[in-house]
Amino acid sequence: MYQFSRAIYRELAPHIVPPCPGAPAARNHAAVLRACEAVVTRLATDRHYFARPARTLFWDIRAYFPMSEQSHVHQVVSRYIDYAQQFVAAHPIEGYAAVSGAPPQCRATTRKGAACQRVPLAHNGYCPSHQHLAETEDRELAAA
Repeated sequence: MYQFSRAIYRELAPHIVPPCPGAPAARNHAAVLRACEAVVTRLATDRHYFARPARTLFWDIRAYFPMSEQSHVHQVVSRYIDYAQQFVAAHPIEGYAAVSGAPPQCRATTRKGAACQRVPLAHNGYCPSHQHLAETEDRELAAA
């Protein structure tokens, strides 16, 4: 999954503004890379609750670029985040495991309050035992 964040960074790195005088030379570059990796990590581990990852990343890094490059930054971020979303949608277990190092777990909790340990279904993040929770979420979203 980090190939997406590194690709964003590599394409945008030449356009990053230099840091303020007295600050470490790589400060802005490190901040942009950290923001890219944080968004990709969240996209892989919590994609059901991450509505607009491209917008989040753009708002996090736009201060590190001159105004003349904002449009280019937005295009690059949108393109690579779309690729990452397509990859996670097609390979949710591999994407999660690549970032966290462990297989994904069901989003539900047991009656005792512990996290469900079963592997979730790819389309909604719930295991077969907790499938009814996904249907409840869909009804609540439709009502809102």
